Amino acid sequence: MSFSIQSVYNWYRDTLRNPKYRWWIILGTLAYLASPIDIAPDFLPIVGQIDDVAIAVLLISEVSQMAIDYFKSRQPQTASASEAAASPSDSTASTVDVDAVSVQ
Repeated sequence: MSFSIQSVYNWYRDTLRNPKYRWWIILGTLAYLASPIDIAPDFLPIVGQIDDVAIAVLLISEVSQMAIDYFKSRQPQTASASEAAASPSDSTASTVDVDAVSVQ
């Protein structure tokens, strides 16, 4: 099993977006930030604050992205399907994404 920062980030993001574990991850992250026990102790001049800042930025960015997605999903649709098909200038509203399969 290879260890990388990207794999830790993907695990954190996926676990945070899972409703079953979301509050546990948020509370655990806040406890880590408040705890004096860190990966790099806070009494070290710069290194001690880097891990706290990185974890805080990760938490804030993921929670804010989830909030943006939530509020976007709650907004009513302004254009109906017939209006979207009638206006050729808005090509993203009538675009259909299809996976191609080879038939032999």
